[in-house]
Amino acid sequence: MRLRRLTLQHFRNIALATLELRGRQTFLLGPNGQGKTNLLEAAGFITALRSFRTADPKLLIAQGQREAGIGGEITQEDRGDTQLAIKLRPDGRDLWCDGERVPRLTEHLGRFPTVVFSSQDLQLVRGAPTLRRRWLDQTLAAMSADYLRVLQTYHRALAERNSLLKHPGRETKRDELAAFEQILAPAAVELIKQRRAGLTELSARLAGHYAQLAPAAEPAALRYAPNHEADSAEAWRQRWEHGRKRDLQFRTTLSGPHRDDFEFTVRETAAREYASEGQQRSLVIALRLAQAAWFHASCRVRPVLLADDVLGELDPERRRRFWAAIDPAAQIIATGTEPPDAALGHWQIYAVSAGTFVETSPGGAEGGA
Repeated sequence: MRLRRLTLQHFRNIALATLELRGRQTFLLGPNGQGKTNLLEAAGFITALRSFRTADPKLLIAQGQREAGIGGEITQEDRGDTQLAIKLRPDGRDLWCDGERVPRLTEHLGRFPTVVFSSQDLQLVRGAPTLRRRWLDQTLAAMSADYLRVLQTYHRALAERNSLLKHPGRETKRDELAAFEQILAPAAVELIKQRRAGLTELSARLAGHYAQLAPAAEPAALRYAPNHEADSAEAWRQRWEHGRKRDLQFRTTLSGPHRDDFEFTVRETAAREYASEGQQRSLVIALRLAQAAWFHASCRVRPVLLADDVLGELDPERRRRFWAAIDPAAQIIATGTEPPDAALGHWQIYAVSAGTFVETSPGGAEGGA
């Protein structure tokens, strides 16, 4: 897949910009805070109509504007050229593909994959479980309409159950809670099943990429940590029924897949506690490489790689290993405050300042998808 043109209007600090992307490698060069990451965020938005930085669409719209727009021209070997248009509003978004409105996100999933490498990825190792769950849910949902459907079903029922729990002043009837638990239970079983399968595949790919990146080839893996090991819908219903008194006390549902986690391991020990900073950085880069490979295998489309100033934080040896591990046929759009290494081939370079993009070094034409 190739992203050939990207147009933004009123997207964060970018009033209006159109970038023609030629060749395989594009570099956005400029000081921090000028709009480089904003452009990568917009490019990544085409995968599942979600930002990799925020869950609040209002933050994507420039101050004082009612809406923002993203336009893209994408080329794929088997589908030819596709024109995308996305309109962002504070309360949602609309998508058009080749002039036809796409009414359901499930019709869009898996068609235009991107993978973001960010310096903030280190928090996937160090940060709260919420960050890892969000990454896992977005990754699995980007390739599976079925996963997205089950995830939405679970969270709608969870929100309704929690709403009942948050009103201790009124009588909370057993049958009302039971009705939502009846919906939650089979969705919980399916979420755990698909998360376990997805993490197993991603873990195998991560191990191989980590071995490419790390100076010493320590075994690395992802370890699923479900909130509870209930293996049937009936077991989940019983667990929520038995926990109602405690849930009413805390006014929230205290057990379920919404509290799942996973962890990174090196040499079968938790990377969060025992891995060095260099090992942790290699782990999250290996995770993104694994995600890209899994996307390619799942939808047979090679994802566009978006590297947000991540290489500047690696030592020279890890940078060399990173470039050696990248799929040589994949398109990459990278950002940085210093020009890219000339040894990596020719780059199309855009200078970025205050939301404007000026091409300073045109890239050569190159095919492939």
